Amino acid sequence: MATITLKVPSIACDSCAKTITEEILSHESEARVKVDLTTKIVSIESEASEEAIKQMISSVGHTVE
Repeated sequence: MATITLKVPSIACDSCAKTITEEILSHESEARVKVDLTTKIVSIESEASEEAIKQMISSVGHTVE
C-alpha cells in the first residue's frame, strides 16, 4: 500500500473530514484515511492511484491542491 498525502484547503470541520473519509472508504474499503483539520492535509494508505483519490475527494465537493 502506498501513502498519498494531499492538501485539501476546503476542509473546514469534522463533518468535511467525515464526508471525505466515507467517500474514500466507499471505494477503497481497505484504505486508511487520516484527516488533519489544522493543516488541511489528508493522508491515505491505499492501493488506489493518487488521481483516483483526488477524484473521490473532488466528487464530494472539495478542492485538492
